[in-house]
Amino acid sequence: MVQNKTRLVTKGYRQEEGIEFEESFAHAAPLEAVRMFIAYATHKNITIFQMDVKMAFLNSPLKEEVYVSQHEGFFYPKFPNHVYRLKKALYSLKQAPRAWYEKLSSFLIEHGFTKGIVDPTLFTQRHEGDILLVQVYVDDIIFGSTSPDFLKHFAKLMKNNFEMSMMGELKFFLGLQVHQSPRGIFISQS
Repeated sequence: MVQNKTRLVTKGYRQEEGIEFEESFAHAAPLEAVRMFIAYATHKNITIFQMDVKMAFLNSPLKEEVYVSQHEGFFYPKFPNHVYRLKKALYSLKQAPRAWYEKLSSFLIEHGFTKGIVDPTLFTQRHEGDILLVQVYVDDIIFGSTSPDFLKHFAKLMKNNFEMSMMGELKFFLGLQVHQSPRGIFISQS
């Protein structure tokens, strides 16, 4: 481990292709999926909002056993050769994005969302003719709904369960500049 800005992060080691891929792979929305999300939101006259999950990678439970060596400041001199077993993810741990995605995905499904079959980073919820769309890109979430009440409920649900930063209307995401107006949603890429 390496201490960085008073946080502990794990050292990266080489991972061989095809070995333990599932333990580190996390779904992240491809740019095409984000463009489709924006196109559908435009079609439904939905304003898109953005939120950021603070410390998404911390405290997500790990499925597999991960050990780290003792770090300066956490060194136990009586047992210098002992290691620590992580129960939850740390920054830079290869398994952290997948652990976070699984935690968020399970949470959304438990709260009535449906995960996309073709795009597992798209979650939807329908109620009385209204729809709420949620697109996940690692620790960034864009969302929109045909119902203002749906939006408020989702924002409150997320803030009550995760440390979130509401970033307001979507303006910039994955290299796309986004301009939303009553005439539609316009995107450009510099």
